[in-house]
Amino acid sequence: MAISRREKPKKPPHQPVWIYGRHAVAAALANPARKIRRVAATKNARDWLEKNGADPAIIAKLEDARPEAIDRLLHAGAVHQGLAAQADDLPRTRLKDACSPAELGRPVLVLDQITDPQNIGALFRSAAAFNARAVIVQERRTPPLSGALAKAAAGAIEMIPCVPVVNIARAIEGLQGLGYFCAGLAGEAENDIAALPASPLALVMGAEGAGLRQLVGETCDGLYRIPIAPGVESLNVSNAAAISLYEAARAR
Repeated sequence: MAISRREKPKKPPHQPVWIYGRHAVAAALANPARKIRRVAATKNARDWLEKNGADPAIIAKLEDARPEAIDRLLHAGAVHQGLAAQADDLPRTRLKDACSPAELGRPVLVLDQITDPQNIGALFRSAAAFNARAVIVQERRTPPLSGALAKAAAGAIEMIPCVPVVNIARAIEGLQGLGYFCAGLAGEAENDIAALPASPLALVMGAEGAGLRQLVGETCDGLYRIPIAPGVESLNVSNAAAISLYEAARAR
């Protein structure tokens, strides 16, 4: 049947996702905003959860499973450490709700076309370590917050709001309207990262190799570089973010 111009096709409902790895699953179980459908655990993983203070009501509902049974639930090569949870996606978060009002000392991390799950997971972990306010991602290019990404984040996706947006440049403008100074990280920038202002900061990170897109860089309030040895071409984006978040904390 043809769809009229006034009608929009309905988006398919979100399918449950798998989260695996001890720290990732433990954080999901402790997050009241996360709806857990099932949890499979080996005896060692169950003992680890009990030792680390998991809710007894959750422990009672665990499915006893051998490692090979958990292997069959997940994609090939998933390092699950004997623990896997099937859960619904976290509720969607809007930029204004997550980032307003701007706070001195709580930066926002903005990811421009970063798509590697391991890198995004590590970026969330750095954001949590430095008490970031939120992580903003491009909706159509970011993989689901599950699987290898969630494991690399080691629970941080349950602690730091993820804000998916359609347009990164527009999101930067939104942050500026909320009172953030938006600093783009670029190897060719003239300003040293040590010169970051103390005002509420949003740190904008580009993909490795490509860096910030032109419009995104032009929308930032300023561009900054991390000084590295001449023989080294660039830093991994998660390492660059950790350094930038540290400098943001030091600047205040």
